[in-house]
Amino acid sequence: MVDVLRVPFPVLQSSPSLSFKPRLCPLIPPSRRLHLKSNSLLFPLFCSSPSFFKLPLRCSSSSMPLQLSSLSQDSLLYSRAYWVTKTIIAWNVDVVEGSCYLYASKVAALSVTDNGIQGHDLEIKLEEDRSGLPPNVIEKFPHIRDYRAFKLPPVLDAKNLVKCQLAVAEFNSQGKCRNATGLQLPGVLDELFSYDGPLGAFYSAEAVSLCLWAPTAQAVYAHIYKDPVGGCPLEIIPLEETNGVWSTKGPKSWEGCYYMYEVSVYHPSTLHIEKCYANDPYARGLSADGKRTLFVNLHADDLKPEGWDELEDMKPDILSFSDISIYELHIRDFSANDDTVNADFRGGYMAFTLKDSAGVLHLKKLSKAGITHVHLLPTFQFAAVDDEKENWKYVDSKILEKLPSDSAEQQEKITAIQDDDAYNWGYNPVLWGVPKGSYSSDPNGPCRIVEFRKMIQALTHIGLRVVLDVVYNHLHANGPFDKDSVLDKIVPGYYLRRNTDGFIENSTCVNNTASEHYMVERLIIDDLLSWAINYKVDGFRFDLMGHIMKRTMVKAKDALCSLTKERDGVDGSRIYIYGEGWDFGEVAKNGRGINASQFNLCGTGIGSFNDRIRDAMLGGSPFGPPLQQGFVTGLLLEPNGHDHGTKDVEKAMLASAKDHIQVGLAANLRGFVLTDFEGKERKGSEVLCYGGTPVGYAFCPTETVNYVSAHDNETLFDIISLKTPVGISVEDRCRMNHFATSIIALTQGIPFFHAGDEMLRSKSLDRDSYNSGDWFNRLDFTYNSNNWGVGLPPKQKNENSWPLIQPRLADPSFKPQRSHILAAVENFTDVLCIRYSSPLFRLRTANAIQLPFVTLRTHHSETEDQRLLPPVSFSLFKNGSIKRNEYGSTTPVHHGSLASL
Repeated sequence: MVDVLRVPFPVLQSSPSLSFKPRLCPLIPPSRRLHLKSNSLLFPLFCSSPSFFKLPLRCSSSSMPLQLSSLSQDSLLYSRAYWVTKTIIAWNVDVVEGSCYLYASKVAALSVTDNGIQGHDLEIKLEEDRSGLPPNVIEKFPHIRDYRAFKLPPVLDAKNLVKCQLAVAEFNSQGKCRNATGLQLPGVLDELFSYDGPLGAFYSAEAVSLCLWAPTAQAVYAHIYKDPVGGCPLEIIPLEETNGVWSTKGPKSWEGCYYMYEVSVYHPSTLHIEKCYANDPYARGLSADGKRTLFVNLHADDLKPEGWDELEDMKPDILSFSDISIYELHIRDFSANDDTVNADFRGGYMAFTLKDSAGVLHLKKLSKAGITHVHLLPTFQFAAVDDEKENWKYVDSKILEKLPSDSAEQQEKITAIQDDDAYNWGYNPVLWGVPKGSYSSDPNGPCRIVEFRKMIQALTHIGLRVVLDVVYNHLHANGPFDKDSVLDKIVPGYYLRRNTDGFIENSTCVNNTASEHYMVERLIIDDLLSWAINYKVDGFRFDLMGHIMKRTMVKAKDALCSLTKERDGVDGSRIYIYGEGWDFGEVAKNGRGINASQFNLCGTGIGSFNDRIRDAMLGGSPFGPPLQQGFVTGLLLEPNGHDHGTKDVEKAMLASAKDHIQVGLAANLRGFVLTDFEGKERKGSEVLCYGGTPVGYAFCPTETVNYVSAHDNETLFDIISLKTPVGISVEDRCRMNHFATSIIALTQGIPFFHAGDEMLRSKSLDRDSYNSGDWFNRLDFTYNSNNWGVGLPPKQKNENSWPLIQPRLADPSFKPQRSHILAAVENFTDVLCIRYSSPLFRLRTANAIQLPFVTLRTHHSETEDQRLLPPVSFSLFKNGSIKRNEYGSTTPVHHGSLASL
């Protein structure tokens, strides 16, 4: 080792075209020397004075002897320090009289030994900034607001340094290393490489261009293939980098071919430079199972169904978002078991294009009654279902049909193949911007694109607009090797949110994404615009929206709203967005910035699901005791044996539920004034639940999506069958089902219905059917069966409730007959017709709701039970029709009552 220089604040600048031999810099005193190692990467050095000459920095293994007896190589698997701006590293250490150093190795050779950190090309001393982190850093990274700030030299060549393995180490005053860790880079990447130019594949009359954002990559190649799978590349093209964006241009003949990126990049999960093979994050077409990205021009005429360009003119009118009502549907559920659908179309996009299948006729009926939007569960490329149909496994339904209604054999057979069948809800995204291949007739080539557009077109012709369920809060896979990992191969450690140890957050379920990072936010917005423009989608439902930043959601809304028919072919002002505003995990209480939670979204016009009205109606919550009752399921008036407390407690619970429903009927407005069960006037935000959480949170009606059931948890009919007393009749349960959907249908705000609510749909009491196959998720649009009693639901999520479930499934009196289903459908459409018979059910402003709204109110009559219910109600008689009656008639009212009208 040659003792050349020791520079606590070296000034580094890249000059890859130049090569220098080590030279002494006489203007730097010996006391500030940096050790250089001759066999490591050259970093040309610029001294702070213009008169200093350039030096190649061949950095040493150490600037002082390191003793890490308490540390190990595992220390570098953690990334507890944050490079937040070009000149600031944040780290939660107390240096006092010690020192900190930054280390870099372009070949990822850093190691921790008894002698210290070895294998580095560069060592830079850091100086603590006693003023702490600046406000803009704290705003971007609030979870590290109390970290110490360490300064880097302002002319450091950070753009090249981020391509290296990086670590920081802390030493005490005796030179002993006390701490070492890797770095998290999103802050500095956002500052240096935020980019708004073209990304993905672009097509001109003469050429095809590729652009990939990968600022930490050391090299990127595009492998071009003729076929969707197998074979050698036609060519391997190196991409050139400009400020973190890698690009190349190729011949027009690439169109219709396939490609993959080869990215050489340091990956913090392995501590190595990895050669990753990944799809394009901006892919718009794929081969089966996303093995390769398809070169496809979505503007090509041969990908447009006849009349596609004129589809916007055929969209049903929506004068206001208050006119919206939503029907949530899974693509495979819609037709997988429909014998009126051609076998080749069942379970896929093309089933929606038929004119007179049972499912299409049902959708026409709902559209005629008033449903405006069909919300499709995930339709992007997701994992867990093979795109190639020949690889699917099946269970013979004829065998299952012969088994007892409370048998465990059905679920045993279904779960044995559940990871190899055709079914999954799809909340495991691989690539957000491409339609799922398993729903198409051919998962290779552009077929999925054409058929998806035909589905949108067909639903438009029925009179329905289409909402896509988007899952931007997490990804299915991570790391450099998983076949379903994409973003974490391109820029490792950037797209996925990490905790303070540097490991990926999993509060959403797995691999949380980080929309607080600029290019993650940009990818989300670009993806939404692509679906809106290229597929003429009318709305988006955001899964776990609370894990996305409010800023991202507002930007997305504004970007969509800016689309015009003249320029983009769609009217963005009619695109509605809503989602799950739950506030939990690392983002709770604005832990990673102001997130898109229910309360934070007030005033944005973005909708969020109202769980208050759901829980008040059904009782408890999806995570509470399964027998806890609510307003609709018999609380106090039809006890089921569950210990809710004393009668006084039950009365208070029912009265409180009434208030929650009353606020919900008024669109869950925070400023809506009601008279509560105690006779006091309160605002919706002053009515409390959930340990003091306000019930009302919305500023305007369209910020509230009212619902009582969705794809998650038990179906409405199932939860009613579980919570109500065993001894009541199936007719009573059917009336409760209709009563619940009627409340939702007549609320202010936007009503939301799970497909099958109107048909008494059952999943045999399965509380989480995401991977329960066609058998437990069946929909029968011929109205012959509601799918009750098809066996005990899958053991994994339901076994604890089997003792409650089994006797109910075994009892034939629980199963509705065809007459019950037909009556339920008729009643549902009747109530929808009532909603759309008058604009009074669809008021557009908070002021309009407050003035004429007739509230639920306490009725001071002879008994205490009567005082818990309104004086005039809609009661649902045994024939299923709606009749108006005075409370106290012989009509049963144990299932609650609607607001007086």
